[in-house]
Amino acid sequence: MLASRALLARQAATVLSRQPACLVHQGGDWGNWGHSNIAVVFSGCGWWDGTDVHEAAYTMYHLSRNGARFQIFAPNQQQMQVMDHCKVQPSSGENRNMMVEAGRFSHGQGMTQMHDLSRLDVSNFDAVIFPGGHGVTKNLCSFSKDGKDCKLHSDVERILKDFHRSRKPIGLASMSPLLACRVLPSLEVTMGYERDESSRWGHWPNTNMVQAVKSMGARHNVREPYISFPGLHEAYVDEKNKVVSTPTFMWETDYHYHYIFDGIGNMVKHVMRMAAK
Repeated sequence: MLASRALLARQAATVLSRQPACLVHQGGDWGNWGHSNIAVVFSGCGWWDGTDVHEAAYTMYHLSRNGARFQIFAPNQQQMQVMDHCKVQPSSGENRNMMVEAGRFSHGQGMTQMHDLSRLDVSNFDAVIFPGGHGVTKNLCSFSKDGKDCKLHSDVERILKDFHRSRKPIGLASMSPLLACRVLPSLEVTMGYERDESSRWGHWPNTNMVQAVKSMGARHNVREPYISFPGLHEAYVDEKNKVVSTPTFMWETDYHYHYIFDGIGNMVKHVMRMAAK
């Protein structure tokens, strides 16, 4: 019996060694949709005044892992404020440029070179993704000052409307649904919970944004950033409008990084699936 098992193991190893590397290392991937070209829009660098670094990195990882080409963009303008991320308070007398700050995500060449958001042309891309972070509410729109009556950065509004009009998918993480719901009609999105239901696992401190998107005419669907039981998905897919959203860091907890990773992966999966149609 042991000899038979050893023989089977050697045969299986031989077969696997002859397969393409992408099959051997595929692991938990959802598949490779080929040569989709995805635009990713940043708002700076850092959770409190730009794009969250984890959401940015996770988005680029999942796009790469599933075979997409992507380019990264940010507005070439001053951000609303600069935050001290250790003290979680504004840094007085300091100004920073969104594109320069978001350039920290760039490797300076190829698809990881930072581009001016004003140059993003919908005809060159199959989909667009907006990772989250408070830069969404401070730099890409005026929600932090104007609430539900906020105005969007002109290029952000143009891009969202162009992709929606072209029937190309839009991916949204954490606070980003605010952007789409403000300028696109009758969307269905998720930003997690609708009430701050604190527990030993964490809480939802930004539920005012959920009420805002509902007041904008969107339908909100309660989702968690992880799969808590079969059938509860960590992203919500609005097939009609080709909009995919996931809560990510709307949930504050000490236990969440791998859940956020998986939630963004699920969002990217659906964006790429719809882009390939």
